[in-house]
Amino acid sequence: MAPTTSTPTPDSTIPKTPSGIAGLDEILLGGLPQGRATLISGGPGTGKTVVGLEFLYQGALAGEAGIFITFEESAHAIRRNAQAMGWDIQALEADSKLFVMQAEVPTDLVLSGEFTIDGLLAILEGQVQAIGARRIVIDALDGLLWLFQDPRRQQNQLHALYRWLRRQELTAIITTKQADTTTDLYYILDYLVDCVLRLDQRIVRQVMTRRLRVLKYRGSAFLSNEYPYIIARRGIELIPISTVQLQQHPLGPPVSTGNHPLDQLLNGGFRRAASILIAGSSGTGKTTLACSFAVAACARGERVLYVSFEEAEEALVQTMLSPGVDLQPALAAERLQILTAMPESVGVEEHLLRVLRAIESFQPHHLVLEAISACRRMGSEQAAFDFLVRLVDCCKARGITALYTNQIRPAPAEPYPNVEEISGFGLSSFMDVLLLLQQRWWQQSYERRLLIIKARGSQHSHHFHPFTISNAGITLLPSVVRDTTDGDSANGWEEAAP
Repeated sequence: MAPTTSTPTPDSTIPKTPSGIAGLDEILLGGLPQGRATLISGGPGTGKTVVGLEFLYQGALAGEAGIFITFEESAHAIRRNAQAMGWDIQALEADSKLFVMQAEVPTDLVLSGEFTIDGLLAILEGQVQAIGARRIVIDALDGLLWLFQDPRRQQNQLHALYRWLRRQELTAIITTKQADTTTDLYYILDYLVDCVLRLDQRIVRQVMTRRLRVLKYRGSAFLSNEYPYIIARRGIELIPISTVQLQQHPLGPPVSTGNHPLDQLLNGGFRRAASILIAGSSGTGKTTLACSFAVAACARGERVLYVSFEEAEEALVQTMLSPGVDLQPALAAERLQILTAMPESVGVEEHLLRVLRAIESFQPHHLVLEAISACRRMGSEQAAFDFLVRLVDCCKARGITALYTNQIRPAPAEPYPNVEEISGFGLSSFMDVLLLLQQRWWQQSYERRLLIIKARGSQHSHHFHPFTISNAGITLLPSVVRDTTDGDSANGWEEAAP
């Protein structure tokens, strides 16, 4: 999902009621239309009921009483489901801030005469007055609509419901199943209500994702893309990419890379709040450089969140002992936190929110992610891009120095490799620093070299620099100009003095 070009701001054309749902108010530019009706439709498992419950729960906590009316589930089931999300709605009911009404329609009900919803509305009106309700959720309206076989009668009752909601000046959410076609009897709701949200879930390469889209919002602007969301332990969470654009901290003073010679090549080190990408094929030292950076930061008393999609914590700690990088002291001092996961284990939204929660709780100064190349296993190239661009923007907005590694193919033939191949996913413009690590066999010896492709905002070396990896870590060697009359320079291995 590409970033939108506009910066979202609260919309003041009509009064709005904040939903309290993470990310939704940003997409709606302030919240749901106040005193009007919003329709939420979607298939099974998309979270329609959860959205409605959270809307009422957050409103009750903010001082706005609400009513939840269900036509399919029992009131007991609703309370139990809310409890599983950590919402004690029974306490709110006891305090007259919330009322749950079970309006289940018996399947064997026999109708006679001109049946209407007037009796139901009279009961609801009494409850609105009793608790001073300002919000209402009508869940699974389908359970009521099936009573009206005549389409004209059904439309009349829908209009009666809408007029009643407007007279009561209630901010309402109505949920229905996703209509398969426009011939469904209740499709008129799309046109009747003031705001329409669509929820859906899909499987891409065996990974399930959920998406939300705003179809219309009468009298207000809104963000019109599809937005991923998850049903988490504490409710619905969305991460609209547009909300984090252009909220970036300026680059700060240099901080050490953990390698003094590399600091010199970078005119002091990486800039604070920078996004750094280290790219190279397997065995070029990406992890060693990343862990050296983390250890140096922790030694300064700073916190580092290390996100690993390739190695478990114990394996990473053990592996890094070989090049002389000991992560254990930083872990013991609780300055380093390692977060690990298999990319294909859950969808991209769950991965992103897990990282964001760790950032929120740990408050790191720096973040290391290894490796962005593994993010393709989250389901698709687009899913990986969604994850990475949101994480990059989150770190920039918080002023976190973020270091990413990317495994690429062995050294290309050109002296100056393609930047897009190095960055992957078209992220090069997001990066402030690009480091390329290469390796090859040459004249019966194994050689590695480093190139600083760019370092935004600071002077830096523009040459290839050979290096070795030993139990003392990464050692940069003096640059050498080789005789390239054998054509070796065509492979990009000509060295130049800095």
